[in-house]
Amino acid sequence: MPWTSLHARLHRTLLKRRLLEPNQRLLVAVSGGQDSLSLIKLLLDLQPKWGWELAIAHCDHRWRLDSEANADYVKCLAQEWQVPFYQQTAIQVTKSEAEAREWRYQALTSIAREMGYQYIVTGHTASDRAETLLYNLIRGSGSDGLQSLTWQRPLNPAIQLVRPLLEINRAETAQFCQDLQIAIWEDSTNIDLKYARNRIRHELIPYLQNHFNPQAEQALAQTAEILRAEVEYLELLAQELSQQAMMTIGSGEQHPNRLGINRLVLRQAPLALQRRVMRRFLQETLSVSPSFEQIEKLTFLINAPNRSRTDPFAGNVVAEVERDWIWLNITKK
Repeated sequence: MPWTSLHARLHRTLLKRRLLEPNQRLLVAVSGGQDSLSLIKLLLDLQPKWGWELAIAHCDHRWRLDSEANADYVKCLAQEWQVPFYQQTAIQVTKSEAEAREWRYQALTSIAREMGYQYIVTGHTASDRAETLLYNLIRGSGSDGLQSLTWQRPLNPAIQLVRPLLEINRAETAQFCQDLQIAIWEDSTNIDLKYARNRIRHELIPYLQNHFNPQAEQALAQTAEILRAEVEYLELLAQELSQQAMMTIGSGEQHPNRLGINRLVLRQAPLALQRRVMRRFLQETLSVSPSFEQIEKLTFLINAPNRSRTDPFAGNVVAEVERDWIWLNITKK
């Protein structure tokens, strides 16, 4: 096994960030592309040091005519590397990138839960992180979306999603596969410009590199990492402030199922925390994620005159000021 700079960097990252504990069962998502093949090869090479039990999972979206051959190729690699292999094939072809991503995580979680794997590991890189930041920025996302891909997040109480390659870019994974002579399965959908992420990858980022900053991809990925830590800190503060300001009144003749928040508690807080608390407040009631405009309407009520109110939110919910409190009320249609 040749010990490359990527081996050393991943080993240091795992030690520093404590992403994967030793002697755990890891389910590695492998598409057959350069990023996921680099990931599984790096983990296999590090396995003697960490004592992991590794397995490969492949998700066939059925988007391409060669998707079955793609799955067979990954299966053959798993057999060659003597790693258990699991495959999920979509019953219905998903219509969008978002649907495909949601189905893929559901499929991976199902495999991990059934087979007893504590971690699902994916090959997202710094390049993916930069692209996701731009994609979310264009869509008008706040800092939570701009932090883009995080190092880890729970998929359920027993299974953790981990992305250990976020400091490695796509050019480096391509070179790694070339140096170790690992054949890559080329995914034709990755060059299809009808997908927004592909236009960002093949058109926008090269334009930024050529006309603004040759290291644009790295700079964007670093920005996402800075935002990740800041969002984590702000969420902790917002949770504490929410606990101070929120109260629930149960069903009753006078105040049926109303959720209230004390605006005097919020009045001294910075605007950034006010917005985060109001988003939490709306999420307690609305069945959909609140928009920026909805959060702003509710935040305005912190300093609004008594009896001020909003127009209805989703689910016919109206917010109204009653002295020191803002109440979310379900109104009759």
